[in-house]
Amino acid sequence: MRKSLSRRQFAATVSAAAIAAAAAGGSAWAAEESLADIIAGPQRSPANVARDRYRRPAQALAFFGLRDDLSVLEIDPGGGYWTEILAPYLKARGQYRAAIPPPPVNSARELAARAGFLAKLRDNPACYGRVQVSVFSDNAPLAAPDSIDLILSFRNLHDWMANGTAAEKLAAIYAALKPGGVFGIEDHRGLATQLQDPRAKSGYVREDYAIALIEHAGFKLAGESPIGDNPRDTKTYPKGVWTLPPVLAMGETDRAKYLAIGESDRWTLKFIKPDPQG
Repeated sequence: MRKSLSRRQFAATVSAAAIAAAAAGGSAWAAEESLADIIAGPQRSPANVARDRYRRPAQALAFFGLRDDLSVLEIDPGGGYWTEILAPYLKARGQYRAAIPPPPVNSARELAARAGFLAKLRDNPACYGRVQVSVFSDNAPLAAPDSIDLILSFRNLHDWMANGTAAEKLAAIYAALKPGGVFGIEDHRGLATQLQDPRAKSGYVREDYAIALIEHAGFKLAGESPIGDNPRDTKTYPKGVWTLPPVLAMGETDRAKYLAIGESDRWTLKFIKPDPQG
């Protein structure tokens, strides 16, 4: 079993990946490509493409207001599903940044995803451009105050709730976002008929609970989208949301049943950091 990296080793690995990504040279990649071209591009892994029917990347990014001249920061990019789209799209006129949680990593799956993400940047800098990679910890700001146009978080809120850091993480995101900037977030939708577990042990978070939590941090709700809706998801499984794909925590037990349900039912929300200038 692989061991988690120490904080010093992890920071060094992140720095090395960032330096390699910043060394982008000439390539066959066009200076500017449409979002549709990039979503259909050869840099995307087959495993990620297979998830598009659940994640609907073009619709999601349009809902969040993505433009190719924005500074965009993604919280915990995992194995890089969104990186494969955002970094190439933004490299000519905008800026893609990735904020990675520090060790310890909680599972071999997370460790592998983290290593795969850093290798992705290191091995194809001409595609991904000058990606800025940083460690998102409780001891440092996420970015310079009021500096980011769009911050994205995909299925992280339940983790922050689980470790009791949701308020701190949301405060850091609020501080880094420009006034008038957008915070786009999705997570697994909990049953509205059940009380919300404040630690979200099942992985599910009620939409109304999430909105209240995020607005308490100062954000204002600007939109809700049905992009991630999956009515087949009953949300009542032996191992919580991880029972469903892509994790399939039950292994071969009822595998066909869970594959037929598909990935979780998810809320997709857009918030604005209020601009005091109006």
